Amino acid sequence: MAIFKGAGVAIVTPMHADESVNYAKLHELIEEQIAAGTDAVIICGTTGESACLTVEEHLKVIGECVRFVDHRIPVIAGTGSNCTQDAVLMSKEAEQMGADGLLLVTPYYNKATQKGLIEHYTRISEDVNIPMILYNVPSRTGCNLLPETIAYLAEHTEHVRAVKEASGNISQIAKVKALAGDAIDLYSGNDDQIVPILSLGGVGVISVLSNVAPRQTHEICQAWFDGDTARSARLQLEALDLIGSLFCEVNPIPVKTAMNLMGKEVGPLRLPMSEMEAKNVERLRKSMQDYGIL
Repeated sequence: MAIFKGAGVAIVTPMHADESVNYAKLHELIEEQIAAGTDAVIICGTTGESACLTVEEHLKVIGECVRFVDHRIPVIAGTGSNCTQDAVLMSKEAEQMGADGLLLVTPYYNKATQKGLIEHYTRISEDVNIPMILYNVPSRTGCNLLPETIAYLAEHTEHVRAVKEASGNISQIAKVKALAGDAIDLYSGNDDQIVPILSLGGVGVISVLSNVAPRQTHEICQAWFDGDTARSARLQLEALDLIGSLFCEVNPIPVKTAMNLMGKEVGPLRLPMSEMEAKNVERLRKSMQDYGIL
């Protein structure tokens, strides 16, 4: 059974002007997402600026999210690291806090071999008792999690149950399902590929778009599940321009900018994430206006 089915929001981490975490705003954002039909919250992922949080902040943000959601929808905690020991530590802590699952990015910078990736994820699986979603995003990590490796982990570990695929390589993603079949649940990691991945047997998306258009992102998935594939495809295509603008600079710079333009007051980014270039802000603003969310 999938950890969740549909649209999971890769939620931002809101901050005060002094760059401390704004927990009251986090609660507000979560409540808005649940009210809009979002199917899961993914906390402390890339979009949540996890790389710029201290370990103490990281764990506190996860704990606050779990506590506030209070089992209304699943909470998946981002606990990946380029150090296996750190990933194990954070994963065990997240489990103890009550997270429903874990999102584990491939070890960045180290560029592990496929053998190293198998050992890394096997070690984590041995130390936790909740489902694990592998996260393949080679454009950011410099490391590609191959279909054969995913299939091996699905067969030989107890808790590897899904993959968030953000390679952008549809042929590679198709091969994951061909090799692993129902042993692995497939989530789109790119908002412009939700429908293509659903068509390959995917069960949903871990979405940046959902931060600014939660109901629409949910509906892309729900229409597909309801058998209205034409509507699902139309909704996907209608969102493409906005999705492009949300990724015209490195994530999460544009999405936090978009949320501030909407009056959500999610605060600044932490360096080395810088403020958005003026020309790109205008591009983003126009896309939001055309999509009807500004």
